[in-house]
Amino acid sequence: MDFLMSGLAACGACVFTNPLEVVKTRMQLQGELRAPGTYQRHYRNVFHAFFTIGKVDGLAALQKGLAPALLYQFLMNGIRLGTYGLAEAGGYLHTAEGTLSPPRSAAAGALAGIMGAYVGSPIYMVKTHLQAQAASEIAVGHQYKHQGMFQALTEIGQKHGLVGLWRGAVGGLPRVIIGSSTQLCTFSSTKDLLSQWEIFPPQSWKVALAAAMLSGIAVVLAMTPFDVASTRLYNQPTDAQGKGLMYRGILDALLQTARTEGILGMYKGIGASYFRLGPHTILSLFFWDQLRSLYYTYTK
Repeated sequence: MDFLMSGLAACGACVFTNPLEVVKTRMQLQGELRAPGTYQRHYRNVFHAFFTIGKVDGLAALQKGLAPALLYQFLMNGIRLGTYGLAEAGGYLHTAEGTLSPPRSAAAGALAGIMGAYVGSPIYMVKTHLQAQAASEIAVGHQYKHQGMFQALTEIGQKHGLVGLWRGAVGGLPRVIIGSSTQLCTFSSTKDLLSQWEIFPPQSWKVALAAAMLSGIAVVLAMTPFDVASTRLYNQPTDAQGKGLMYRGILDALLQTARTEGILGMYKGIGASYFRLGPHTILSLFFWDQLRSLYYTYTK
């Protein structure tokens, strides 16, 4: 049940935040490996990107890649939050005195994140391809011509096999390790502190909401450079063998981006990341906490 509730919580959050994921993906691919000022900026900021995509591609384009996004969230977060929830329920994250151990919490969050992200990697790659697809006048990054999730997975599988489907999976792991450990560690620690300080009534939904808000800030700051590199790794064009033509791996992507676009290039789309990750973190952790509370209330 922990896995099911975790997956459902993440899907609920995804429906609301997917348009921001579309905007974030396009802003991260804009001006890829180009020096600042040498390319046309189709998307000046989050709000301008929303307006431009809606105007040129149509409003439906703001929900591009929703099917793989929902499936990825269910797989990734079902495994990630479910595994973490089992570790927490089993008492593995607490010291002998009964207090939460931040190192154990961070390690459990990272390991749970690795499992979820690796399993869901092919879905995330296809989601990135679909969300980057745009009309030629506002297109950024490499443009794949997929017709949908299943067609894309079938085509990649037939052309490049399992290796092609899991291309970029290892490069995507640092993003997930940092994001997952930061999110789950700060959420659990903050929730513990708020409960100890008795700022809100015991078992109040406000405790989970406040903890999730703080967790969202930490995730955005820690994860964005790795998120930019991961998006580019997944979206890069490939040769006949399915090998990426632009980057050799996550480190190469980070170094090339920093060298050609500057440090700020590594934080491209941070506005969209904040607006997306903040609400997504808040909603998914809030739904997760509430679903678990309801389940344990009615099953005891």
